[in-house]
Amino acid sequence: MSDNTQPTRQGLPSLPKSTIWMLSFGFLGVQTAFTLQSSQMSRIFQTLGADPHSLGWFFILPPLAGMLVQPIVGYYSDRTWKPRLGGRRLPYLLYGTLIAVIVMILMPNSGSFGFGYASLAALSFGALMIALLDVSSNMAMQPFKMMVGDMVNEEQKSYAYGIQSFLANTGAVVAAILPFVFAYIGLANTAEKGVVPQTVVVAFYVGAALLVITSAFTIFKVKEYDPETYARYHGIDVAANQEKANWFELLKTAPKAFWTVTLVQFFCWFAFQYMWTYSAGAIAENVWHTTDASSVGYQEAGNWYGVLAAVQSVAAVICSFVLAKIPNRYLKAGYFSCLALGALGFFSVFFISNQYALVLSYILIGIAWAGIITYPLTIVTNALSGKHMGTYLGLFNGSICMPQIVASLLSFMLFPMMGGLQANMFLVGGVVLLLGAFERLVLNSSQAGLRDSHGIGRTRGGVKKCHFAEDIAGAHDGDHVFTPIGGGAAKLNLAGEHGVELVAGVSFVEEHGVTGKVDFGNIVGEQLERGVIEGREQRRAAQDI
Repeated sequence: MSDNTQPTRQGLPSLPKSTIWMLSFGFLGVQTAFTLQSSQMSRIFQTLGADPHSLGWFFILPPLAGMLVQPIVGYYSDRTWKPRLGGRRLPYLLYGTLIAVIVMILMPNSGSFGFGYASLAALSFGALMIALLDVSSNMAMQPFKMMVGDMVNEEQKSYAYGIQSFLANTGAVVAAILPFVFAYIGLANTAEKGVVPQTVVVAFYVGAALLVITSAFTIFKVKEYDPETYARYHGIDVAANQEKANWFELLKTAPKAFWTVTLVQFFCWFAFQYMWTYSAGAIAENVWHTTDASSVGYQEAGNWYGVLAAVQSVAAVICSFVLAKIPNRYLKAGYFSCLALGALGFFSVFFISNQYALVLSYILIGIAWAGIITYPLTIVTNALSGKHMGTYLGLFNGSICMPQIVASLLSFMLFPMMGGLQANMFLVGGVVLLLGAFERLVLNSSQAGLRDSHGIGRTRGGVKKCHFAEDIAGAHDGDHVFTPIGGGAAKLNLAGEHGVELVAGVSFVEEHGVTGKVDFGNIVGEQLERGVIEGREQRRAAQDI
């Protein structure tokens, strides 16, 4: 090997399960805040006097804040090291939590400061609170996703993101049912015109307390790797993350999996934006037959949507456990099925006028949500090296925000076209989600998932001959170690996109146990210049490579 190859990658060690839980424990509180925002925002603004035709303006704010904040947090946290505040990602969790708690106390009281019903001051104050809550919640959320990429090896990564999914959906369930529970125990579920009911106000107080408690566990129990240790584990220079990164250049060189997942996610997040925006109003129209946000029926519909959001989250948790056991070769079919069932759930909301029958609708929507949250992050993080990890994840999560903005902007045209009825928007959401399902079907997702999950960044895993060339072609920076099927470890020094000579000494076993060998394939600029292929199935192996 030449001296100018990438630093040797030691590989991330296995972490105790208790540490993996602590890495993500604060996610429960963050998701509680997000779910309170998404499930109650429409209700709050219509209570303040917002015209349903104008809801899109308010729902632009959260994804717009996320699109701006998430890449910024990723970029700067890559370059941060503040041991007294926790390290690299934890300082952003600390600051984000503090701001979010203050906003969660102020926002539900927007109608109690004497601004006046439907006044510009009341709506502007509410909008400002929403923007600040989303900025701070995104600051608090990003560290959890990034720390998994920083500290968890590929063998444990699915488990780690599974824990995050479980905690996130648990937080969502808690947040969604709080107003319903408080109404059940006797808190006022109605208030004077323009004032948010106490059931919602107290729910936000409880969510703020939960955010503080759960985030404190992560802040005080997790110790991030120092820059030297991080660099050694990820096979990069210590100064690699200190380099300035051009976002456009990073996007140009992003792995194929990044763009594949982003395309499918566009349709998914577009549809769910309409669910969050119009659920409370649609349920009020179809079940309680009212559009008056100050009426008892509308507030009961808002509480019932909270229950349905909890049903959705429970369904997502159960479905996530099932999806985790599905082999990669069935990924395409599994993802398609989830999204198609979710589309059916969207369509059914339009037709159903019984509050209990809506439980089935939101179970189906929860199945779609499970598919959306189960696969993307695992695929994307496995396709990335440790270099610029935070920035890439920030950009990826920022890309999730774009379809929400597009959906909100298009609502100003689509909502009048759909007769000004919020239930009708579920038809639009169902069509878009179905488009996402068919997009998932036509993309070669099974190969993409396998390439990225068995490709770069893997410290251990099976390498089949049919995916070997894809692993090399999709490789990014760094020193990558594979443990082939039935063979010993083989080291690949891959930096092809920078024109550095790559040397691969790889042994692998073909599907029927016949040993093949690719010996010292010298690769320059992702071009295989020389390879010696031995084995019984030479022609097919050569074709694959």
